[in-house]
Amino acid sequence: MLVALLIIAAMTALRIIYASALELRTDEAYYWTWSKEAALSFLDHPPGIAWLIRFGTAIFGDTTLGVRFGGIVAMLVTQLLLADIVRRLTHDVRAIVAVVLMPEAALYYGLLMAKVAPDVAAIPFAVAVIWSLVRLAQSGDGRWWLAAGLFAGLAMLSKFTVVMFAPAVAAFLLVPDWRWRWLRSPYPYLAVLIALATFSPVLIWNVQHDWASFRFQGVRATTNYGISLRTFGDYIGLQLGLVGFVMLPVVLSALAMTAWRGYRRREPLAILLSTAVLVPFLYFLVKSLTLRVGDTWPMFMWPVGFVAAVVNLVTLSRENPSARMIRSGLFWMKTAIVSGIAFVVIVFLYYVVAPWNLLGKIDPIGGEAGYEQVAARAQAALDETGATWIATTDYRTYAMMRWLFRGRVPVIELNERGRFQDFRDPGMDRIKDHAGIYVGREPDNRSSLWASIPAKREPLGGVARSWRGVVTDTYVIEKLSGWTPELSPPKDSPLFWWRVLAFFPLSPLAGRGLGWS
Repeated sequence: MLVALLIIAAMTALRIIYASALELRTDEAYYWTWSKEAALSFLDHPPGIAWLIRFGTAIFGDTTLGVRFGGIVAMLVTQLLLADIVRRLTHDVRAIVAVVLMPEAALYYGLLMAKVAPDVAAIPFAVAVIWSLVRLAQSGDGRWWLAAGLFAGLAMLSKFTVVMFAPAVAAFLLVPDWRWRWLRSPYPYLAVLIALATFSPVLIWNVQHDWASFRFQGVRATTNYGISLRTFGDYIGLQLGLVGFVMLPVVLSALAMTAWRGYRRREPLAILLSTAVLVPFLYFLVKSLTLRVGDTWPMFMWPVGFVAAVVNLVTLSRENPSARMIRSGLFWMKTAIVSGIAFVVIVFLYYVVAPWNLLGKIDPIGGEAGYEQVAARAQAALDETGATWIATTDYRTYAMMRWLFRGRVPVIELNERGRFQDFRDPGMDRIKDHAGIYVGREPDNRSSLWASIPAKREPLGGVARSWRGVVTDTYVIEKLSGWTPELSPPKDSPLFWWRVLAFFPLSPLAGRGLGWS
C-alpha cells in the first residue's frame, strides 16, 4: 500500500507540472471564458466545467495550473471512490492497490485528467453514482437511491453522455430478484426527481433558448455519413492509446466475464458494473462506423471498468478456478499497470522535457500551441493602429485571444453569436465607434461570412503559429473600422448561427421549420 501511495504522489506531481508547464489548448481556454460568465448553461455543454475551473482559479488565479487544478482534484476524488468501492466488494488490499493504480496507468487519467474538459468534471460524479448503488446493494437502505440521483444530476451538469449509465441503472433495478421491492418503493422515483432538479439549470437555460444545446449535441446522435472504416479505426486506436494497449483488452475481457456471471446469476452489482461500460462502449463502437467519436467521450465509463476488472479477478480466485487462469490474470493485470505507467511517463517527458516534434502538424498538443506568437502580433497591430479591440471569426481564436490578453483588450467573435447567449458585455464602451483588429486563420478571411459584415478592412500582414519548429497555421491581421459588431444579431442571421459538431452548419431555427443551412 505504501508503494501505491508513493506512486500516486509521484504521478500527481507529474500532473501538476504538466498542468503548469503547458499552455492551454483552445477548448480549455474556451471553457475558461465560461468560468467568467454568470450564464446558467452554455450552448456546447452544461456548466459543470465552468464551475470546476472557477474553483481552481479561485485558488491559483488565472494561470494554467488554476484552470487545470480542478481536474487534478477530480482524479484524486475518483481514486478514493474506486478504492472504497473495491474495498467494500472484495476486502482485499491488493485489489484496492490495483484499482487505484489502473487510472494512473491509463493516459486518459494518468496525465490527461490535468487537461480540463467537461468529461473531467463529470468523472467523479459518475463514479459516485456507482458508489452509491454499491452502498445500496450492500445495505438495502433505499435512501442510497437519493444519493445516486443527486450524483447523477451533478454528472449530467457536466456532460450529457453520462446518461448512458441509465441502461445499467435500469438493469440493476429490474433484472435481479429484488425488482418488485424497488418498483414498489418511492426511492427510485424520488432519485429521478432529484436528478432532474439538480440538472434543472440546463433545462431552464434550454427552455429559454429554444433547446439550443440539446439540438446542438443531438446532431452527433442523428447524423449518418455512411460507413467509414477510418473513423472506426480512429475509435479503436484512441481507446488502445488512451486506456492502454494491454489495459484495454484486460478490462474488456473482465467486463465480458462479469456480464456473463451477472446476468446468468442475476447479481445486481455484476450487472451494474458490466452494463455501465459495455453499453456506452458498444454504442460508441457502432457510432464510430459513421462518425468520428471524440477522444474524451468515453472517459466517464472506464473507471467503472477498472473496478470490474479487479473485482472479477478476485471473484475468480475465490471460485477456485485453475491456478493457471489466476496466474494469467495477475500477470496481465501487473503488465497493464507497469507498462501503462511507463507509457504515461514517456508521454509526459515528451511534452514537458523533450525538444522534438515527432508528429508534425497532427500532434494533439503541438497542433494547438503557439498562440502567443499570434497574440504578440495582434498586440503590435493594436499599438501601430490605435485600435482598441480584437475580433475573430472562430471560437478557438476568440478563446485564446481572450485568455492571452486577460481582459486588457475586449475580444469578440463576430459570428456564431449563438455560442455566447447570456454572456456579459465584453466592453462595448471600448468597441463602439473605435477601430478594431481582426485576427483570423487563413482562409477564414475570405469566407462568404464577410458579406454580412460591412466593416472597412485594411490588411496589416500575417503571422505563423508554430510549435517546435513546425508551422501549424497562418493567420491574417486586419484593421476593422466603420462598423460596430452586434452582440445579439437576429436568430436568422448568419452572424448568429453556430457551426455544429457534425461538420456542417445548422441554423438554430431548424426546429422551427427553417431546416438546414
